[in-house]
Amino acid sequence: MTTYGRLGKTASSALMFATLGCWVTSFSAAQATPVESSEQQPTDLARLTETSGVDPGLFLSTETGLVNSPVEIATPVTEAEIITELEVSTTSEVGMITSTDSLIESEDTFVETQVQDLAQALPEMEDSSDPTVSEPLFVDPLEAVEESDPMDQVTNVSQLRDVSPGDWAYEALRSLVERYGCIAGYPDGTFRGNRAMTRYEFAAGVNACMQQIERLIAGRTEFPTGDLESLRRLVLEFEAELATLGARVDNLEGRTALLEDNQFSTTTKIFGQAILGVQGRTENDFEFGTGTFEDEDTNVNVINNVQLSLFTQLSPRSLLLTSFQAGDGSGTGNSLRNYISLGYEGDTNNDLRLTDLNYRQLFGSNFAVIVGPEGVNPVNVFRGVNRIESAGSGSLSRFAQRNPIINIGNGSGGIGFDWQIATRLSLQGVYSASDSDDPDDGLFGGDNGNTVAGVQLVASPTDTLDLSLQYINAYTPSGLLGTGVGDDQVIRGRFVLDGSDVLLRGPMNTNAFGSGLEWRVTPKFTLGGWLGYTDSNYKAGSGDVQTFNWMAFLNLPDLFGEGNLAGLYVGQPPKITDSDLPITLNVPDFVSNGGVGDEGDQPGTTTHVELFYRWQVADNISITPGVIVIFDPGHNPDNDTIGIGAIRTTFTF
Repeated sequence: MTTYGRLGKTASSALMFATLGCWVTSFSAAQATPVESSEQQPTDLARLTETSGVDPGLFLSTETGLVNSPVEIATPVTEAEIITELEVSTTSEVGMITSTDSLIESEDTFVETQVQDLAQALPEMEDSSDPTVSEPLFVDPLEAVEESDPMDQVTNVSQLRDVSPGDWAYEALRSLVERYGCIAGYPDGTFRGNRAMTRYEFAAGVNACMQQIERLIAGRTEFPTGDLESLRRLVLEFEAELATLGARVDNLEGRTALLEDNQFSTTTKIFGQAILGVQGRTENDFEFGTGTFEDEDTNVNVINNVQLSLFTQLSPRSLLLTSFQAGDGSGTGNSLRNYISLGYEGDTNNDLRLTDLNYRQLFGSNFAVIVGPEGVNPVNVFRGVNRIESAGSGSLSRFAQRNPIINIGNGSGGIGFDWQIATRLSLQGVYSASDSDDPDDGLFGGDNGNTVAGVQLVASPTDTLDLSLQYINAYTPSGLLGTGVGDDQVIRGRFVLDGSDVLLRGPMNTNAFGSGLEWRVTPKFTLGGWLGYTDSNYKAGSGDVQTFNWMAFLNLPDLFGEGNLAGLYVGQPPKITDSDLPITLNVPDFVSNGGVGDEGDQPGTTTHVELFYRWQVADNISITPGVIVIFDPGHNPDNDTIGIGAIRTTFTF
């Protein structure tokens, strides 16, 4: 199974700790993730996840916070609410409990499971006093003083040096202080009347005054009888309203009891995303081998893709993620599909497929583990730096979802971790196999299964800058990297008999290196990009192959309205820059030059340009029109330029 875009990792990003951490700390803020991601893309539920993700990453994620804080599925709330809660939690906990950033897809399947989405998936924990929780990223200096300096009771309003007779509430304060003695000030002699108060502070103040009034009434001493008469008059005047309010409370309690009795589950929440896409591309001719071919798949068509995710909270620090996906339709069908594929494609002929089945556990407040037979791979474990990474709510193309090297290996079952090393530094690691359920290949791959092991280091030097470094080592037996983007086949494999099966053999070991950056210049202006390099060594002979890709992007959140998003992405899909394999095995010479497979690189360079605008029609509906132009597709200057137009409509529920 190949992992592509994130139907919702922001998330960035697939951060297991982010989600669990958030629950354990009642969504306390944390620092230094889709992202998709998320989208990775983790489940897209990316927008939910944006959105696409208890962070220690697999559990956490944030936008205003850092990808390294505790961290691209959604409940019926607004995207802004989802992002706010997730992003804040991203800065202090690890994010693996959901990478959900991520979009897990097979070559024909589109799926995403993100950590941002997880934060909304399970009920909040009541205990927010965990001493191990990091401090919030942004702290009100007045609140900071409050924590260390408890308020002291005052007996005269003149003791409050920042309150003067000219203040509009002066008389009210004097009455509460001098008549009832239920107002407290700070040790520095201030009242700080212009400061916003929390609901807890309000409740504490009202309770203090009510207790004082009760004492005065009980003692029948020094209690102003006029005030008592005023209270009685108010009770009589609002008797009807109070009775109505009581009836409404009774009705509400009855409705609440009915909902609790008929709810789907006390431990599981369901989230989903449905995508409808209308797309088409310009007529074009392309070279393959010794021939020139006409692209016959340029008619406008419709694609649908649906994802359903279930988050089951097994304990305050653990959860089980189960996701299903079904889709129909594709915009590609020829040898250039890796250059023109869209992120939301996932053609299963509308057959339902299991895309996630994994367990996530938070240990302490900084370390989370994910393990399972489905959905465990770099896309779902690594925190995504691009916070809008999502096939459902981010960019349109498959290439623009994330650095393609993160997709290498098509991992499915395995184990991963997310470690919040420090407030602004986190480390993720994963081991995964493509056929862990097959006894012929098993968890360690055998001769015919893919295996991948990788690590990612994410640092947030400032509140607005996220940096990431990736290393991946993978074994693939067929000559394919498994990214589904650009030059994915780097060795011309040979067909061999394996009992009654015919297998494509081109065994190779790949070392991949990547880096990513996102700089939020302002809340509404973000710059970023990535670099990716691979070196694949041929295991059945001599020689190796190198590829290189890059992407630069500009995101404009809330352009022309809250929740909207404009994006411009320009990059080069993975390109074979050198291939010195035995003759007949080198891809560039055979595919682009029509040769026999001599050594060499691609004759040209593909440039990918993508512009899109997401219009948030409603809290759970978005429409994204976009245009993609691909120059020299297939890294061949003889191929015609291709223009793609698409309109994606996304429903989250």
